[in-house]
Amino acid sequence: MQKNKPRDLNKLAASIVAEATGESPKEDTPPKNRAAVELGRLGGLKGGKARAEKLTASQRRKIAIKAAHARWKKK
Repeated sequence: MQKNKPRDLNKLAASIVAEATGESPKEDTPPKNRAAVELGRLGGLKGGKARAEKLTASQRRKIAIKAAHARWKKK
């Protein structure tokens, strides 16, 4: 029996069926290529700064206002 059941309903159902039939649950994702992960991380680390440098002050202001409205809308 698994300790942590998946929160996704489809994955939970699949794990219950696999457990009931005695099969092992299938792996969700194949192993990741470490080099690709590092390249993606590099791009992600500089992406926000690069985008911010290209925006004008008024564009940054509009984005900030939109984000604030989205945050306050939730409450």
